[in-house]
Amino acid sequence: MREPEQALGVPRFPCGRRLLLALKQKQKQALAVPQLRCRRRPLPGIVGFTLIEILVVIVIVAVLALAVTISIATAGGERQLGRESERLQALIVHACSQAELSGREIGVRLSAGGYAFSRLGFDGWSASEQKDELRARTWLPGMQVALFRDGSELRLAEDESQAPQIICFSSGELSPFVLRLQLGDAARRYEVRGQADGRVEVESVDLRS
Repeated sequence: MREPEQALGVPRFPCGRRLLLALKQKQKQALAVPQLRCRRRPLPGIVGFTLIEILVVIVIVAVLALAVTISIATAGGERQLGRESERLQALIVHACSQAELSGREIGVRLSAGGYAFSRLGFDGWSASEQKDELRARTWLPGMQVALFRDGSELRLAEDESQAPQIICFSSGELSPFVLRLQLGDAARRYEVRGQADGRVEVESVDLRS
């Protein structure tokens, strides 16, 4: 006759040993932890840039910076041209006032490099040697100058021996003229206009229209 343990298919072990093995199996099952592999998932909404995209952005920024620089330089040149035109206007008005007060004609000789004032005496025109408002002055670098009278362009003086093109008479009259001043590739030029009655005006002309 089989013992109850052999009939159930349980190996025969002493009671203490069987209990010890059962405890060890339970401990192993309790300590067994499944191995999991953690995969890093990309954060939503974060996308990297390629090298070509970065280069395209750099080129765009460089072009915009260059455009801004050119625009600032052009605007600065136009302001300088405007101030130069207004200064010449004021000097011609002052020369005409001095001619009327002194009773002697005062002329303005225009050249490609600048302009100078001279007074008419018994020996002809003589340059003003005084270091006052009527001293000789030079144009801005790169300035283009053209002088007109009655629709015809006049030649600019090549040396100091030539007679002035613009004359302020002692009677208060002025030889009419149109002086065009332009600086480089600026989109605007200035015209200094002298009238026979002595008035001198400055006009801004937009070359883009």
